[in-house]
Amino acid sequence: MKVIELENIDAAIAEAKEHFANLLKREYERISKIKNDSNFIDYSKLDTIVIGVIGGDGIGPFITKEAQRILEYLLDQEVKNGKVKFNYIDGLTIERRIQFLKPIPDDVLEQILKCHVLLKGPTTTPKAGDNMPNIESANVAIRKVLDLFANVRPVKVPKLNINWTFFRENTEDLYALGPYGVEIKEEFGIDFRLISYFGTYRIVKLAFEYAKKNGFNRVTAVNKANVIKTTDGIFLKVFYQVAKDYPGIIADDWFIDIMTAKLIDEKRRNEFQVFVMPNLFGDILTDEAAEIQGGVGTAGSANIGTKYAMFEAIHGSAPRMVEEGRHIYADPSSVIKASAMLLEHIGYKEKAEKINMALEIAGQYERKLVITGRPNGATTKEFADYILDLINDTKLEEKYKNYIQSSLK
Repeated sequence: MKVIELENIDAAIAEAKEHFANLLKREYERISKIKNDSNFIDYSKLDTIVIGVIGGDGIGPFITKEAQRILEYLLDQEVKNGKVKFNYIDGLTIERRIQFLKPIPDDVLEQILKCHVLLKGPTTTPKAGDNMPNIESANVAIRKVLDLFANVRPVKVPKLNINWTFFRENTEDLYALGPYGVEIKEEFGIDFRLISYFGTYRIVKLAFEYAKKNGFNRVTAVNKANVIKTTDGIFLKVFYQVAKDYPGIIADDWFIDIMTAKLIDEKRRNEFQVFVMPNLFGDILTDEAAEIQGGVGTAGSANIGTKYAMFEAIHGSAPRMVEEGRHIYADPSSVIKASAMLLEHIGYKEKAEKINMALEIAGQYERKLVITGRPNGATTKEFADYILDLINDTKLEEKYKNYIQSSLK
């Protein structure tokens, strides 16, 4: 954030103009670069796929440890034959980020760049009033450095006939320029919002391709173009341009406020399938959707780029749970779900499906163990053991189908 002392309005304007000009130049260079880097990595052609594991802050290391344990179990043979390698990355903590005044310490970034995909626990981001330095979110920084432009979050509740997939643009909008606004001290502040044509094109294209490949016939753009006319206007313009290339798919758009209402409208919500939206709206809507599934602790998140990908829990680091000694009762479902998304992304779809089926059975049907975040529920490790038991059940697929059929009656 640029804080300007208001000596006189002309001097303040000149200083703000210089600051804004530097932002424009930086973003123009970023967009020019990403236009020339659009070929996705082919994991099947790699000799070794390197998976980086980052614990993060608060409950992060505790829940990520359990997801890592499940991944290592399912990829045991691949590790032994050298096709997969795990790198364990320490140091992406709030303490070290404050120490170096960087969202990603240099030594951590060096390790990250040696990996192809990351499994990451939640990290703490300082907010105004925290008495901490104004350090950018580690998540946002990683997404920008690795150009992880697509945040993909599936939400599935078979007994409610809900099967949604959200495509959230990940590198632009308020999240990209939010830390770099201007404050005219003790007068007012202005933040900046950026949405580019190419940045919109590639997230919209990915959403339509996903719908086409997975048999969905509707893609919905979420926006507020009636109020935010320039940036959301660009988003909608590009959305409908891309939609013309997919005549078999219905393309429509909804404002963010009414869309949040429709997700809890039991008569209409199961009509929606694939959503695509700018960064902030995606953050809001996917948390609401996760709550319908069973809470933010149940939903995983994929961050996809052309050369790298990161998979993570969608919730925060819950430092209070650690302070109160309740971290051993934290729900690992979200990061376990993220590990399933990681497996599918690198080509192990059958292994991913085992995790997904086990999570749905454990969380929505059998519920033999329930995570409450407190001593009256299961521990993090006990729940992960439950998931592993289900994965090892030779009748897992049959059991899953039976639960689905019974819930739809």
